[in-house]
Amino acid sequence: MTDGAGGASGSGGSGGFGGEDTADGQPGTLRRGRHETEDERADRLWAELLQELRVAQTGVQILFGFLLTVVFQPRFTELSPTDKDIYVVTVVLGAATVGALVGPVSLHRLVTGRRIKPQTVRWASRLTVVGLVLLLCTMASALLLILRVVLYDTTALWLVCGLVLWFVLCWFVLPAWARHASAGRD
Repeated sequence: MTDGAGGASGSGGSGGFGGEDTADGQPGTLRRGRHETEDERADRLWAELLQELRVAQTGVQILFGFLLTVVFQPRFTELSPTDKDIYVVTVVLGAATVGALVGPVSLHRLVTGRRIKPQTVRWASRLTVVGLVLLLCTMASALLLILRVVLYDTTALWLVCGLVLWFVLCWFVLPAWARHASAGRD
């Protein structure tokens, strides 16, 4: 069974050994995982997902709030048509990001009591990943807009490309590598 948050089967939240669990009842033989029911596992995964969402939502709300104020600045009228288009794309991406990262909370609230928490956790996890991809796009677009105003076009583009690669490495490649590496130990 795989967890709803996309982790490896039976690996628990930290990916480490399960402490004093024994594989065959013999002392000293450790195994991975926890002894929990499907509902207990869903509760734990939901709590972990909420902690992750709190971090992401705070950053998205600050970024989106900033984006909403830009249009009301006196210098906004001086932006080129291309920069205004980038701004519109950035605001739309920011709104979509907020929707995806707040979506799991709404989903949970609207299905609470229906006894489908494991499925809710899976869908919420998927929405969170979509939100992270949208956040990456929003960050790239916002950086492009800001750096185009400050630097030359090609310099800004190269910096944004480098930062996008950095985000992809930190947010997606490293976790994928960790999952792959831990899969060989299961």
